[in-house]
Amino acid sequence: MDAGRYVGTLVAFLLIVGLIWWKIVPPLRRIMREKQETIRRQIEEAKRADERLAEAERTYAEAVAEARKEAAVIRDAARADAHRIGEEMRLRAEQEVERIKQRGEEHLAQQHQQVMRELRIEIGRLSSALAERLVREHLADDANRAATVDGFLDELEQTSARAGEPAVATAGEGAS
Repeated sequence: MDAGRYVGTLVAFLLIVGLIWWKIVPPLRRIMREKQETIRRQIEEAKRADERLAEAERTYAEAVAEARKEAAVIRDAARADAHRIGEEMRLRAEQEVERIKQRGEEHLAQQHQQVMRELRIEIGRLSSALAERLVREHLADDANRAATVDGFLDELEQTSARAGEPAVATAGEGAS
């Protein structure tokens, strides 16, 4: 029995192996192939993702480099504009200072002319008042008054004599 049992066990074992080989191995192979295919696709997708990532990083690096260049250009342009604006403002300030200086000089000249006119008027008024006072004081004395009238008549005679009109001088003497 030992041999029969051994043969029976062997046949049972072969039947089980055959059954496994026939029913279980094909689905397992299919599942294994599917898993391998899935893994292969995932590896390919990972490679493509790595390539896309590398491309994206390269594009990003290029964009950053371009942005830095543009920023440098913009910064340089802004500096140039700031310098130009500063120069314009300095020029305008100089023009404004010159205009204010000129207006100040014109105003000072006008004030000088006004003061000079006022001084001339005041000097003329004071001179007239002083002359009037001197004449009044001089003519207040009878002797001075007579000498003044005589001096005036003498000047009148001399003027007439030069002009050739002695009759006027004689008429003036008769009136004294």
